[in-house]
Amino acid sequence: MFNPAGLSCWNYFSSCLTGTSSTFKSNQGLFGKVYFPGVIMPLSTVITNLINFGIRMLLFVGFYIYFKYFTEAASQATPTLSLVLLPVLIFLMALFGLGFGMLISSMTTKYRDLTYLVGFGVQLLMYGSAVMYPLSYFKEKLPEYSWLVEYNPMTTFIELFRHMTLGTEQFSWTSFLYAGSISIVFFLLGLIVFNRTEKTFIDTV
Repeated sequence: MFNPAGLSCWNYFSSCLTGTSSTFKSNQGLFGKVYFPGVIMPLSTVITNLINFGIRMLLFVGFYIYFKYFTEAASQATPTLSLVLLPVLIFLMALFGLGFGMLISSMTTKYRDLTYLVGFGVQLLMYGSAVMYPLSYFKEKLPEYSWLVEYNPMTTFIELFRHMTLGTEQFSWTSFLYAGSISIVFFLLGLIVFNRTEKTFIDTV
């Protein structure tokens, strides 16, 4: 259950990031013909992916029930009271993916080749986000580089998600506030840059 928990979070974030990062390029014709608030396009991508995430969560719950009550493999996995904060955690993760994606989308209007690097960058980021291994593993095996993983916002999201759903590690308000702050900053920065780029991108894309 450890890996499915991490992958559930990561797949939602990566879908939001890759989907919103190509907003201008994918909808160039639409932006040029009809005026509407451009932020609607990346926002719709995030909401659509939220539905897909809900489906993954149902599968996750199904696997959890199976392993919890029909096998001994995950007998110690138990949700914690912090599970009530799961909707807030998902919302903050969506903001982070949306903001990050809007920043990249804005940059691709000038640097078109950046689009081809997004997929590779997302895969590389996955290995630095404690998706397949816990943060404690990096601290033990690679202590000199573990700070790179520790301060990665997605590591914080994934570790908190595992704690809420499986009871692993300890809940930290510091980590929760850190993830929330980073998400809000990235969202506001992405929104500002996105809105500015929207006004002039037809001439540069």
